[in-house]
Amino acid sequence: MHYISDPPQRRLLYLLAVSLAAAVGGLLFGFDTGVISGAIPSVKEHFGLNAHQEGFAVSILMIACIVGASIAGSLTDRYGRKRILILAALLFLVSAVLSALPRSFTELVIARFIGGVGVGIASMLSPLYIAEISPADIRGRLVALNQLAIVIGILTSYLSNWLLVDTGSYNWRWMFAAEAIPAAVFLASLLLIPESPRWLVKQERDEEAVSVLLKVGGEAHARDELHKIQETVHEEHGRFRDLLRPELRKPLIVGVLLAFFAHLTGIDVVIYYGPTIFIESGFDSAASALMASVIIGVVNLLATFIGIAMVDRVGRKPLLLVGMAGMGIAMAGVGLSFQSATLGPLWTLFFILFYTASFALSMGVVIFVYLSEIYPTKLRGRAMSIAIMVLWFSNVLITQLFPITMATLGGATFYLLAGICGIAIVFIQTMIKETKGRSLEEIESMWA
Repeated sequence: MHYISDPPQRRLLYLLAVSLAAAVGGLLFGFDTGVISGAIPSVKEHFGLNAHQEGFAVSILMIACIVGASIAGSLTDRYGRKRILILAALLFLVSAVLSALPRSFTELVIARFIGGVGVGIASMLSPLYIAEISPADIRGRLVALNQLAIVIGILTSYLSNWLLVDTGSYNWRWMFAAEAIPAAVFLASLLLIPESPRWLVKQERDEEAVSVLLKVGGEAHARDELHKIQETVHEEHGRFRDLLRPELRKPLIVGVLLAFFAHLTGIDVVIYYGPTIFIESGFDSAASALMASVIIGVVNLLATFIGIAMVDRVGRKPLLLVGMAGMGIAMAGVGLSFQSATLGPLWTLFFILFYTASFALSMGVVIFVYLSEIYPTKLRGRAMSIAIMVLWFSNVLITQLFPITMATLGGATFYLLAGICGIAIVFIQTMIKETKGRSLEEIESMWA
């Protein structure tokens, strides 16, 4: 059979455009998780929230993320990647509007829950879609667009919060409403992208799959990739109980623990409660605290670029060890700056920036790379769904408990986070196996 395809440059531009469209889901993921940091002080004052309610106002998004991540796999297998991405975009848009208009705390919680389901879906589906549509030789870089988009989304939410902080007592409404703009862009762009060729083959719609593969990779790619997809889709029928087999149990445990430590070591404290931390450490205004968060967002973005450049050169395990050591030292420094009479708020900012850079170039980059490598093909989706649900669970745990521990322990809370980083270092050293430069087959056999 002879296929007709576009010139290479046009194919690359088309593939980049489609990948960027899907990556907007990551941007909204980042925006939705970051916007609460600037809004929560005003929300707390407006609704008269106590520490438990404040934690719930933040963590409800992550609770909903667990729901979204748990249903995304079955929905996308049944209805297709594109349709469920469109569903996520609609949830983002509805959440942005409803979060700006609540008359009660309950209505705000419902609105944030809707957005959280969208975040949970996007956190799984945006990188999955990009991976399935991309040729193997540039797949890693294109999937990395999603991680960059998440970081850019967080930075965008910080900038938006800072610009809107002086818009009056209802500034938090405008902060939430700002998400409607990228959500509308995401929805419109998704209407123009194709369906995943892997899903089309699963539905026995091979001609449509070939059409997509031609547009992104050309004739040789379409022929070879169609054959590979036809072979591999028949292998993806593992059952959840298969994960408990001795040769699969260890990578499952390692992946779950890595996902658990990814958030329990404190990154969500910085993302969700950054302005609150800065105000309590001595910053003189909400505007200056939000400006500090913008600086954090910039450092997060720059360090992510460094991590992406280093992950295939240095390796996964060395990055995790160095980054986690930096995170532990930084959290101890934040605790010291809170309790010291001589260290001012600028030292708090310095240690938070050091922590953010350490996380972004290590755990922030490595977590999804490592989880996508260590599981066999036929059980990768199921194993990853378990790990990602645990990841969101640890997110819920830390965001719910932080306001409570701050109210009871004060700055000593950060020493506790530093201790968790120390435990994570022991876990990484003893249980993480290096995967750099190894084929997926070699990685699968190394757990035996």
